[in-house]
Amino acid sequence: MSGELPLNINIKEPRWDQSTFVGRANHFFTVTDPRNILLTNEQLENARRIVHNYRQGIVPPGLTENELWRAKYIYDSAFHPDTGEKMILIGRMSAQVPMNMTITGCMMTFYSPLLVPGVHVFCSTQPPGHKRSWVCDGSLCFRTTPAVLFWQWINQSFNAVVNYTNRSGDAPLTVNELGTAYVSATTGAVATALGLNALTKHVSPLIGRFVPFAAVAAANCINIPLMRQRELKVGIPVTDENGNRLGESANAAKQAITQVVISRILMAAPGMAIPPFIMNTLEKKAFLKRFPWMSAPIQVGLVGFCLVFATPLCCALFPQKSSMSVTSLEAELQAKIRETSPELRRVYFNKGL
Repeated sequence: MSGELPLNINIKEPRWDQSTFVGRANHFFTVTDPRNILLTNEQLENARRIVHNYRQGIVPPGLTENELWRAKYIYDSAFHPDTGEKMILIGRMSAQVPMNMTITGCMMTFYSPLLVPGVHVFCSTQPPGHKRSWVCDGSLCFRTTPAVLFWQWINQSFNAVVNYTNRSGDAPLTVNELGTAYVSATTGAVATALGLNALTKHVSPLIGRFVPFAAVAAANCINIPLMRQRELKVGIPVTDENGNRLGESANAAKQAITQVVISRILMAAPGMAIPPFIMNTLEKKAFLKRFPWMSAPIQVGLVGFCLVFATPLCCALFPQKSSMSVTSLEAELQAKIRETSPELRRVYFNKGL
C-alpha cells in the first residue's frame, strides 16, 4: 500500500447518511448530476480503477478523500451497482434530466392550443376531418394521432432503456420478455393518451395539457414491472446488514418495483403539472401570440427546471438499500435464514432506480 489516505472509508455505501431524507437527497443530487454524461471513457475508466484499487487496499500517492468520493460517484453514475457493467449512456441516471426535459417538453407541446407553422391539428369546433394549419379560433386543438403516437413511442422507448439499465439484480431479460414489456408499455401509454384526448375535446385547454401526465403515469405502472419481470419470477439478491448474500426473493422484488413506480410517477409530476399552468398564462400574452414557435423551447426549459429538483428528490423518497422483515420473505428463504442466521430480523436489497 502507498499513500496516506486511510483504508477504512466505506465507499460501498453513499457518502451521506441514508437513513435521512436529506442524506439521500444529497446522494441523488450527486448521482443525477447531468454533467456526468459529458465525462470521457478515459475519465470513467480512471474512476473505476481508483475505486477497484482502493477496495483492494491500493491507494495512489496523493489521492485525497474528496477525490476518492468523486471517483466513487463517477463510477456509480456509469456502472451498474450489481453487475459492474458499464451502463448505456441514455440509461444512466445522469441522463435523466436532459433526456426527460427534451422528451417531456416536446410531448407536452403537442397538447398546446398554440400552433406552429406547418403543423396540422384537429379543431374541436370544426366538422370531422377538417384540418387547420396555422391559427385556431380559441377552442381546444389537438395534434394529429400520428404525432401523439410518435411522442409516446419516443418516451416509452427511452423509459424501456432506463428501466432495463437500472434493473436490480443480475438476471437478464430474454428477447421475448424485453419485447413484450416494450410493446405493452408503449401500447398502454398510447391508448391512455388517445382515450383521454377523446374525453377532453370539449374541456378547457388547461385540462387537456394534463393528458401526457396521465399517459406517463399509466405507462410507468406497466413498463417498470414488465421490464423487471425476471426479478418477479426469480427474485433479487437479499443480504444482511454487512452485505453477505442470503438468497433471492421475489417478495423483495415486489417491494422494490412498487417503490420505483411511485418514485417515477412523482418524479414526472412537477414537470408535467406546473408548466401547464404557466404556459396557459403565457399563451394569452402578446409575446407567444406573436412568436408561437417559442412555446416549445419555453416549455422544455420549464420542464427541465422542475426535473433538476424533482429527479433527485423523488429518487430519495425511499432508501436505495431498501429493507424488509425476514417474516415477509418466502417461507423457504425464511427457513434458510433461520438455519444460518437465527438472530437476523431484517434483510437488505438494491431497489433499483
